[in-house]
Amino acid sequence: MTTATTASDLSFFASSDGELAYRDAGAGDLVVLVHPGWVDHRFFDDQIPALVSAGHRVVAADVRGFGFSANPSKPFRWADDLGDLLRHLDAGPAVLVGSCMGAAVVTDTVLEYPELVRAVVVSGAGTSAFEYSDPWTVERAAESARMLGEGDVAGWGEAFAKNVVGPHRTLDDVDPDAVRRMREMALHTVSKHTLGETNWLVPLDDPWSRVPQIEVPVLAVHGELDAADGIDMAERLVGGVRNGRSVTIDDTGHFPSLEKPEEFNRILLDFLRTL
Repeated sequence: MTTATTASDLSFFASSDGELAYRDAGAGDLVVLVHPGWVDHRFFDDQIPALVSAGHRVVAADVRGFGFSANPSKPFRWADDLGDLLRHLDAGPAVLVGSCMGAAVVTDTVLEYPELVRAVVVSGAGTSAFEYSDPWTVERAAESARMLGEGDVAGWGEAFAKNVVGPHRTLDDVDPDAVRRMREMALHTVSKHTLGETNWLVPLDDPWSRVPQIEVPVLAVHGELDAADGIDMAERLVGGVRNGRSVTIDDTGHFPSLEKPEEFNRILLDFLRTL
């Protein structure tokens, strides 16, 4: 269940362009969790207690423009924001865990600031150069863009929920609480933004060509029922590094940490014990 519904239990890092929110819990080796697009740190509510109980300090960040973090007002890069947060925490190097957009954020960060990163775990994506070719994924992206462009927030929320379901199931096949959690977080983020606002995100130049430079261990955790693009991008990442491997969780879609948290947590903790 999503527990943090206000900013009261969050810490804030004063960046050069507004405050960035994060939840900070536990003590020990640092694990940083980065959420998918449109949602926030609460996506990892099922992971934080398990990691803390296993003796880790856990930081679940809200990416700029999402959740409780400030919206951008000037150009920024994901890697710079997360790198600045890691230096602010002064507790690294950290294991970075990212889902979908979060996978891109953590991969950008290890490419730009390898000294701050001990290992990387991704799910549902690879680098920030997203590659969409699966018809289902392309259709979902177009549908979401159309809904937002029309200002149909309610319709967009329903379209967004399809990302949890994936191409191989219907809503009836998915835990309704998982769908509710994602929809509530996404609508909270959407409420922070206005139609037609500037996209200040500066992409990392050609990250795929730099993947072989990654020297830390990289783990990809797939949902068996994810769209092909999500699996293929993560597989390309682990296949391009010196120390990469992947694990698949059965009967889950794009967000295995949300649908099968106990199994995801076991896989993640087993990986952490190898470092």
